[in-house]
Amino acid sequence: MENKQQSNGEMKENKAAKKKTNWSGSLIVASLTGAFGSSFLYGYNLSVVNAPAVYIKKFYNETWERRYGFSVDEGTLTLLWSITVSVFAIGGLVGAIIVTPIVKFFGRKCTLLLNNVFAVTAALLMSLALLVGSFEMLILGRIIMGVDAGISLSALPMYLSEISPKEIRGSLGQVTAIFICIGVFTGQVLGLPEIFGQESRWPYLFGAIIVPSLIQVVILPFLPESPRYLLLEKHNTSKAEKAFQTFLGKDDVSHEVEEVLAESRVQRNTKLVSILQLLRTRAVRWQVITVIVTMGCYQLCGLNAIWYYTNSIFSEAGINHETIPYVTLSTGAVETVAAVFSGLVIERLGRRPLLIGGFGLMVVFFAVLTVSLTLQKTVHWLPYLSIFCILAIIASFCIGPGGIPFVLTGEFFQQSQRPAAFMIAGTVNWLSNFAVGLLFPFIQGGLQTYCFLVFAAICFAGATYLFFVLPETKNKTFNEISQAFAKRNKLSLEVQEMNHYPGERKSSAEQESNFTSSVDNGETKKGIV
Repeated sequence: MENKQQSNGEMKENKAAKKKTNWSGSLIVASLTGAFGSSFLYGYNLSVVNAPAVYIKKFYNETWERRYGFSVDEGTLTLLWSITVSVFAIGGLVGAIIVTPIVKFFGRKCTLLLNNVFAVTAALLMSLALLVGSFEMLILGRIIMGVDAGISLSALPMYLSEISPKEIRGSLGQVTAIFICIGVFTGQVLGLPEIFGQESRWPYLFGAIIVPSLIQVVILPFLPESPRYLLLEKHNTSKAEKAFQTFLGKDDVSHEVEEVLAESRVQRNTKLVSILQLLRTRAVRWQVITVIVTMGCYQLCGLNAIWYYTNSIFSEAGINHETIPYVTLSTGAVETVAAVFSGLVIERLGRRPLLIGGFGLMVVFFAVLTVSLTLQKTVHWLPYLSIFCILAIIASFCIGPGGIPFVLTGEFFQQSQRPAAFMIAGTVNWLSNFAVGLLFPFIQGGLQTYCFLVFAAICFAGATYLFFVLPETKNKTFNEISQAFAKRNKLSLEVQEMNHYPGERKSSAEQESNFTSSVDNGETKKGIV
């Protein structure tokens, strides 16, 4: 009995020790630095164009008049402004498409570092546009900044998912979403009239982009590359062990190395698969569909419509024009607090309840917002209810849908499939982003106050799909998550493994021998998915 109690006590101590070692200093610095120079800039560029919109349009008009001798007509000015806002998503799509070969060749960390070339170039173009008198520089800068965002929103979640222990994979993955929110909030603060929201100062809003990039360039080189990338794709065991030791804060990492090698032995090779191969792989069919649905809903649920057109929505709600910039700050603050809350509870509650619950709450608040906007002229306090609904929609989005899709994309797929999966997720993400930015003004014009019912329907459809399809992935390895999907993919686990790499099955000894031989020769065994 005493031995049993002693054994239980030791197990508890081991668990506590394991919990303490999960968050090492290097892991925290890598995640914060990586996110600050990546997802922070994405969020910042979503909101930064709102405050100086009037001054930028005036700059467009003055430039046009100086060149052609007459003022630009209203339709052309609106078109130029719409292009300025929406080309960010076009650049993002380009970045999402080119990220796979980049992360394969340079690695996850080096991709994040090289990506700063796009950010600095874009910042210089946009901040110098007024001085040079060229609005084309501003538009080109937005495209290049979009490329930066497209690369970072794939490379950063990939890097974070590969350096984190599975016990805190969700919390660390939420760092991406938290810094998007902080970026949005920072863009709103710097855009206030007292800071850079003035006619002579708006170029500084774009010049500020250089600061996070430089910080990342200075700090990130001193941190290791993804240990999984080093071990499985570069076959460098010694560097991988050192990376594990740095990120986990302990000397003995033999268990972690063996865990990754065991996954690799099951996979039988680590040759990167193409998008077409991934789409044809029956064993991950529902994983791919789920990523497409979550990423589609992430953009189409209507939150970006609120960010792009915050000022007009608050005007419709009856808020005084001079007060709008300060009321807008509350949206960024609520978003940040909700994202931090999600990061703190995701490992306790899991991905499913936060994701489904977030979409479900958005349905409710979109419905109430529609009613309040429709009837606001009849009841004097309804504009305040509209503001509450907007804040509640933002909070509901950030507790789940705002970050978990990136986490799931990293969790669903094995090493060789992950880059292609992130390319698919990124393509859906940016196409949906572009569609919302382009179509929302027409939807708003046609449906008036009923426009948000479209987003409510999308959120409802997403929540329903996830309720029936999405398994809980908290604290699970890739193989355990694959097993959870095996029944829906109509495969036994054994057949599922064969589907990853079709061909004649080999004995475990033969597989291990081949893998070891492959690593020793510095080659990767060829396999077709």
